[in-house]
Amino acid sequence: MNLTHFVRGGRPAFVRLSLLLSALALPMLSAPHAVLAAKSATLATEFKLDNGMDVVVIPDTRAPVVTHMVWYRIGAADETPGVSGIAHFLEHLMFKSTDKIPMGEFSKIVSRLGGQDNAFTGHDATAYFQRVAKERLPTVMSMEADRMVNLRLTEKEVLTERDVILEERRSRIDNNPSALLDEQMNAVLHQSHPYKIPVIGWEHEMAKLSPGDAMAFYKRNYAPNNAILIVAGDVTPDEVRKLADETYGKIPANPAVGAPRVRPMDPPSRAARRVKLEDPRAGRPSITRYYEVPSYVTAKPGEAEAMEILMKIAGGGSTSRLYKRLVVEKGMAASVSADYSGSPMDYGTLSISAVSADGQSLEAIEAEIDAVITEIKDKGVSDGDLERAKNGFLADYIYESDNQMNMARRYGWNLVVGRTLEQVETWPDQIAKVTAEQVKAAANTFLDPKRSVTGTLVPTADAGATAAAPVMPANQMLR
Repeated sequence: MNLTHFVRGGRPAFVRLSLLLSALALPMLSAPHAVLAAKSATLATEFKLDNGMDVVVIPDTRAPVVTHMVWYRIGAADETPGVSGIAHFLEHLMFKSTDKIPMGEFSKIVSRLGGQDNAFTGHDATAYFQRVAKERLPTVMSMEADRMVNLRLTEKEVLTERDVILEERRSRIDNNPSALLDEQMNAVLHQSHPYKIPVIGWEHEMAKLSPGDAMAFYKRNYAPNNAILIVAGDVTPDEVRKLADETYGKIPANPAVGAPRVRPMDPPSRAARRVKLEDPRAGRPSITRYYEVPSYVTAKPGEAEAMEILMKIAGGGSTSRLYKRLVVEKGMAASVSADYSGSPMDYGTLSISAVSADGQSLEAIEAEIDAVITEIKDKGVSDGDLERAKNGFLADYIYESDNQMNMARRYGWNLVVGRTLEQVETWPDQIAKVTAEQVKAAANTFLDPKRSVTGTLVPTADAGATAAAPVMPANQMLR
């Protein structure tokens, strides 16, 4: 089960299909603002079952296929202190057995139906999904509803799977210097908030996870009124409502869940922080900086969209300021990137990362990064910068939206952290409204050293000369 980041490095890429299909007819946009702001019909339909389960239906009639996803409003940031990794551990255990489904048969049944299935865990959510032919939808809905309340575990199964997640941690985190640096940086970036704890958990706590821990977490959090059902594909809302009532609708609500999630928040940051990791496997030296900033949920109107544009202009691709300065003009870096990860519920992250070119010092690279940031703060961005950034976003939307799973994930990720259907579907309009003045204001407000942690990854003397992988924020999901 693979370690990866949120869709496109963490940012919530929202889109309306009719808008994108019309954009496909435009080989080059001279006025992307007008295209992004074009009005289109609401794509998704939402309703609620009597037991409190939220349902969203996204029609896609291009093929007789459906993507069925169940999102739980529970993730690694909601774990009890001392049992880190239990949300991800339970995700693994959900594939074991129920009274109706024999041990290890869940995925095999989906495969025999001609479908695919998987699951993933993040700090804010856990989700399970199947992609099947339309006529198989009743079967997978019945199976998913069954394991929502009828999971069966034996001590042997739990202990065996615990060894699996410990090996997953060793292979994906402990054997990956970039992942280790990311983990350490987030432990410093967040002073009180549970985003400081990795989704996979700390090894010493994972090693103690028990069958009792797993069942207690399951019974406390898995219920229809703590879940969102997303169905994308060749279905109508009426068809989905009928099937949902016949499966999930039979499960009683759990009155103990459903309250707003309240977590310890970070105090104001008062000093820039630094982390240095030396590792013989590091490859070329690299530098990464994270800034703690608001997410789409917690930002003021327009702030999150301005940060999207800001980071696209600063380091999003070969036309960005940092790439042109560090890679093209000065040859100081082998690669450079920047991103806004705004999809988490409580905090977002601005990230900047560079891998050094041969013989270049990280100190000099950092100084150049700071110089580019200062230029943006002082002089802002041009209309041309703004146009290129919005064109780039629109191209991304077109490619990303030609996928049923992507559409289901976009709605699911946003609704599970508390955003609304309207906010998902009007996101292109909000991007279109971003001005150069807002981007400059975002740079001055959020690219503040006091908000930051700067990490360096440095090879020791016996290291090879291969390039290090870019370090990205750890608001990741685990599959």
